[in-house]
Amino acid sequence: MKPISIVCAVLMSVLLISYVGKAGAGVISSSSTASLSSIAFPSYNTNPPAADMTGMPSTAVGIASKIKLGWNAGNTLEAIGGETSWGNPEISEELIRLVKQSGFNAIRLPTAWDQYANQQTAKINADWLNRINTIVQYCVDNDVYVIVNIHWDGGWLENHVSLEKQQENNAKQKAFWEQIATRLRDFDEHLLFASANEPNVKTSEQMAVLLSYHQTFVDAVRSTGGKNAYRVLIVQGPETDIEKTNELMSKMPIDTVANRLMTEIHFYTPYNFAGLTKDESWGKMFYYWGKKFHSSKDPARNATWGEEEKVDQLLHLMKVKFVDKGIPVIVGEFGAERRDNLSGDALTLHLASRAHYLKYVTKQSIANGLVPFYWDNGSLKNFGSGIFDRKTNSVFDQQSLDALVQGATESKKTTN
Repeated sequence: MKPISIVCAVLMSVLLISYVGKAGAGVISSSSTASLSSIAFPSYNTNPPAADMTGMPSTAVGIASKIKLGWNAGNTLEAIGGETSWGNPEISEELIRLVKQSGFNAIRLPTAWDQYANQQTAKINADWLNRINTIVQYCVDNDVYVIVNIHWDGGWLENHVSLEKQQENNAKQKAFWEQIATRLRDFDEHLLFASANEPNVKTSEQMAVLLSYHQTFVDAVRSTGGKNAYRVLIVQGPETDIEKTNELMSKMPIDTVANRLMTEIHFYTPYNFAGLTKDESWGKMFYYWGKKFHSSKDPARNATWGEEEKVDQLLHLMKVKFVDKGIPVIVGEFGAERRDNLSGDALTLHLASRAHYLKYVTKQSIANGLVPFYWDNGSLKNFGSGIFDRKTNSVFDQQSLDALVQGATESKKTTN
């Protein structure tokens, strides 16, 4: 993939600007964050309107309670080279209708921005902003909640959560979100914004940098006024990994409005089953997951860890750390690759165990108060996760779709 060029030499000489987040409610810690200095891009927050609560009555908890099951339009708007460059067609309103009719009432739009931006000014191409506006409109018109994020996007943010890149990335984060939030400002509470995707964070020092990125995101969106003053915003845990999030994420950004923040994690446990596509030195691929779905003919491919009890343990961590404190948690991505390289009884058992996995993770997420969004990359063969054939706008994988919908339907939230 083509690396992103950042013009550091010029930017380092421009005026440094500082800001301090304003105190607000709905955070884990009420202590203020340190003020930060950012390399300045031009301001894209011009003439913001007054705060407007019309169409924005729900808190984060309220929105979370309304989302029953979410779906990702993966490998599309975040594709390097353009919307169709990774093999998926352009997103159409017909596809949105199909997703809604199939049982999903929320869609996550993983989105790239940096490849559409001027690297000297961080100005995003107007045609791309308009394209995202069009797709969001499809969702809102069909009564679908929709999340717009800054996805991997060449890795400019999520691969550089460091003190060395903190000023540059906060400047770009501010500039991008001022433009995104301004262009999409008039949508009602069906639209949510998410700060990042899977920020690469392993230490407390990196977590502090990530918190500054999230604070910049919150401040930038709120500063654009209108409905954005009340919009529900989502911030990501370190690597969106549950155990790292539980260990390192002790604070939320400070907000100017109460109870409008959510946290995001992703779930691909055990990765040997969910995502591994070739055997590695540290572990082999699992084809069969779940205590009742092990193979007697191919025992070497049975899951040896990460089954039902581990799912319960991990999801419960997020319930205790966030949900029980009034902070909803989005499972922004989860799923398992379909291994169509198998055949006969092996394929039948694998697909049955995969359906069990999807149903179980969906059901237990909701039972713990988490909001699940299935990762659909659009691929329909080999190591794919596509449920819908996007070229014909039809259901491709009915077995997986049924498992997800059943998991959402059967789940009941646990009590304390």
